[in-house]
Amino acid sequence: MKTLSILGSTGSIGTQALKVVRGLNRDGRAPMNVGVLAAHHNVELLEAQAREFRPKAVAVFDAKAAGDLRVRLRDMDVRVLEGMVGLCEAAAWEGVDITLNSVVGMVGLRPTLAAIRAKKTVALANKETLVAGGALVMRSAKENGVDILPVDSEHSAIFQCLQGNNRKELRRILLTASGGPFFGRTREELEGVTPEQAMAHPNWSMGAKVTIDSATMMNKGLEVMEASWLFDVPPEQIQVVVHRESIVHSMVEYADRSVIAQMGVPDMCIPIQYALTYPRRLPSPVEELDLFKIRSLHFYPPDLDAFPCLDIAIRALKRGGLAPAAVNGANEEAVGAFLRRKIPFMRIPELCARAMERQPDRPADSVEAVLEADMAAREFVKESIV
Repeated sequence: MKTLSILGSTGSIGTQALKVVRGLNRDGRAPMNVGVLAAHHNVELLEAQAREFRPKAVAVFDAKAAGDLRVRLRDMDVRVLEGMVGLCEAAAWEGVDITLNSVVGMVGLRPTLAAIRAKKTVALANKETLVAGGALVMRSAKENGVDILPVDSEHSAIFQCLQGNNRKELRRILLTASGGPFFGRTREELEGVTPEQAMAHPNWSMGAKVTIDSATMMNKGLEVMEASWLFDVPPEQIQVVVHRESIVHSMVEYADRSVIAQMGVPDMCIPIQYALTYPRRLPSPVEELDLFKIRSLHFYPPDLDAFPCLDIAIRALKRGGLAPAAVNGANEEAVGAFLRRKIPFMRIPELCARAMERQPDRPADSVEAVLEADMAAREFVKESIV
């Protein structure tokens, strides 16, 4: 029986991961034990999860919320951890086999490294870990002999399509994108869109920040960065393809021009379960793919004029060093400002590009350097929108 630590258990990926665990435990073929749960501040849901799954520890990033949870769980034999120290302890908890990191934002970098140093298999759903700290993370994973299993649907698809084939024969990765809620709109038409409109994703149910990233297509730029680090390929070998139906989750083309695709209904339970049960494939709570009902699939090139965030992220990847950390930090801050109605939608890419341009050329050779670049970009955005 595998034991899990789930970071971000009250978020979209975390709650779906617990749904997967329930199904696996009912099925009995791959029972899972939840050893640790961690969240930012949602103590109501975290308490309910703790009472259901009976973990050894729970971690809350917000100190005040952690105090509240200690009171709520005083009748249970469970440790309540708090802050970044607690999150890292949760990631590296003794007895855990797999750490699922599904927290949102740069807060996920240190826990990922803590899990790797503790030699835990990492099921990774935190983009920023590889976007900002890819060199650090992949080097540490290699040194510690740790597997990093992708949870994002696109990277899971690529991971599956690569299995059983010679990596030297890989020609390119075809990374699919839904196009978000604004596919087909011009740059001018996007100037006045509202947070409510940007949150209306056509296919996926995600948290606010990730959904806005999908609307700007920054999410796809971040995923290009992830794919480059995860699969050790240069950005020139990664092509973004807009696929509105979200049925083909990504593809891989080989030297002989054969293209292998991973398909399925747009449900995150598939890649989550595969990361948790790898290399086994077991029945899941997902409905079957009915090709007769779908009938047709469509593919388009991305519009970089209307969605410049994708191009900005790819340019940051090519530039290397701390440029990706600066773009990521600026984007997080700008997305938050947009959701609070402080800036218009198209100001997000503008601020990201300017933050990247301001970032000096320095290597991403330490956590401190990455976090410094991230903070500098955030401060720049804050100062720019006052």
